[in-house]
Amino acid sequence: MTAEFGSFALVLAFALSLAQVGLSAGGRWRGSAALSGAGEGAAAGAFICTAVAFGCLMFAFVTSDFSVANVAQNSHSAKPLFYKITGVWGSHEGSMLLWCLALTGYGAVMALVAGGLPARLKSSAVAVQGGLGVLFLGYTVFASNPLMRLANPPVEGHSLNPLLQDPFLAIHPPFLYSGYVGMSVVFSLALAALIEGRVDAAWARWVRPWALAAWSLLTIGIMLGSFWSYYVLGWGGWWSWDPVENASFMPWLAATALLHSATVTEKRGALAGWTVFLGLVAFTFSMLGAFLVRSGVLTSVHAFAIDPARGILLLGILGFAAGAGFVVFAWRAPSLAPGGLFAPISREGALVLNNLFLAAATAAVLFGTLFPLIRQALSGDAVSVGPPYFDRTFAPLMAAVLLILPIAPLMPWKRADLKGAVQRLWVAAGLAVATAVLTFALARPGQAVTALGVALAVWLIAGTLTELVERARGGGAKVGDVWRRLSQLPRGAWGMSLAHIGLGLFILGAAMETSGRIEAAKVLGLGDSMSVAGYQLALGKVGSVDGANYTAERATLAVTRNGAPVCKALPERRFYPASQQTTSRVTICVRGLSDLYMVLGEPRTGAGGQPAWLIRAYWNPWVRLIWLGPLLMAFGGGVSLSDRRLRFGLPRRAAATAAVPEPAE
Repeated sequence: MTAEFGSFALVLAFALSLAQVGLSAGGRWRGSAALSGAGEGAAAGAFICTAVAFGCLMFAFVTSDFSVANVAQNSHSAKPLFYKITGVWGSHEGSMLLWCLALTGYGAVMALVAGGLPARLKSSAVAVQGGLGVLFLGYTVFASNPLMRLANPPVEGHSLNPLLQDPFLAIHPPFLYSGYVGMSVVFSLALAALIEGRVDAAWARWVRPWALAAWSLLTIGIMLGSFWSYYVLGWGGWWSWDPVENASFMPWLAATALLHSATVTEKRGALAGWTVFLGLVAFTFSMLGAFLVRSGVLTSVHAFAIDPARGILLLGILGFAAGAGFVVFAWRAPSLAPGGLFAPISREGALVLNNLFLAAATAAVLFGTLFPLIRQALSGDAVSVGPPYFDRTFAPLMAAVLLILPIAPLMPWKRADLKGAVQRLWVAAGLAVATAVLTFALARPGQAVTALGVALAVWLIAGTLTELVERARGGGAKVGDVWRRLSQLPRGAWGMSLAHIGLGLFILGAAMETSGRIEAAKVLGLGDSMSVAGYQLALGKVGSVDGANYTAERATLAVTRNGAPVCKALPERRFYPASQQTTSRVTICVRGLSDLYMVLGEPRTGAGGQPAWLIRAYWNPWVRLIWLGPLLMAFGGGVSLSDRRLRFGLPRRAAATAAVPEPAE
């Protein structure tokens, strides 16, 4: 009866979301606090019911209840408990339930915690959030119910895709969906503000913490997916511009632009229309990602293969939700207040330029992702858009963003002296030029782009540190007072600086790894050796091992450098009987910030007919910065959220109507 109880809870969550829309909208139009309060209660109830349904599905997975179709298709009695639990969101149906859990959870938090919002604005936002719940819960209940029973249940299940049975990928979807769906609150607040005709500095302050929380979680989710691609797939890469990778990257770019634009709206009351537009765009891209991953229109190791009919339903949800938002935007945008005036050379001007480049970069990714689908639909020709396209379009636009980032914080609001701001960055510029020259001299031929990437990374990191020192020195404080004033800086300032430094570390790692990677492959018999990047790999033995739900062929590689032992590597080739699939399990020898990455390939026949195996090895310099950087970025987002000025409720600020921009000149 557990599955039936979960299905009932899911239907009840759908009904409560309908009630959330009606009660909150009625409370808004009638000015009734009682109706609005009932709508907020319905939001909490929808979340509780969705959580109950999620718990029932998890129970079915843990107990291997193969009478539930989703469990039979994606689990196995021999699967470890951890992967039984995480297998709940390893399928299309389960992942949609996780999406609904996050969506209703955010709606409940917004309804119960955001006490500082004006009553009418809050009621409108809760109603819009409930409407999104109706769409996605309705889709889950009527088209993708994960708790459907089988008339003739099998004795054993089919198990989960072995590539998904990994700790990092197991926790990747909860972080990713928390970021994806967190943009729904921004969408709801943006649409509510348009309905109310109130997009001002106070609204920007209410939106920023939600956008920042979603951005931070999405950053972690993308980082975990990147790390999974790196060490599970066995090809040594961390990003391939795969369409599903792009589907998570586009809302991240839109949210990044939103955070910068919201700062201008909050401080100066300007760019209100652009900020609310980005709020709509960010969640639209999240919904687009859900469609691309689940529609079957693309082929990817990351995608859920489902029937196109359900993909059409998702496309309809995307069109209805996004279309409604942009129709209201078109209706209200002409009436939005222009906000504070500012000169082109000012902090506002720099942030506007930053947003323009981010928007162009997002458009480049969108075009590269959708063009093959559009071309195939129109002409039937199968084409692909790979890294060369993105290197020529996305990379130059982001280089411009990196160039601007250190300058903007050193410029005052309304009007600035560009020459004076740049002069204060002379140390950062000198370090960037010096590292570019050094990198160009040491890099392999044809790697001039690497020197540019390293220079931009150093420019961003050094420029951010310069801005911190400038803040601490104020009007020329003594050196001894700098540390004291640094400790007194707002957490929001520290969070911004940490995020920018994290981005610089990521760029540095990506530039060094891309240009400095060394690959080697050789067929080795027992006792044979090979070299890569100054390391010697000797194949000692290859034996069989039994895992919890797999058997494996494991090689023992002794890694030495100049005769001194470095590590013992144990790469594997695993076979999963339940799914009849073979996967590689790489071994990584961590050397500081760099990796020696080793993969056991297919068995071969060596000299004299002796058994041999293909061994592939990669030397990936500074690759760890690729994941340490985003972690620092997300940590910076968390530090900013801990600033008392960015609390979700903001009751005191709202009561005092403190969110008033500076008067325009």
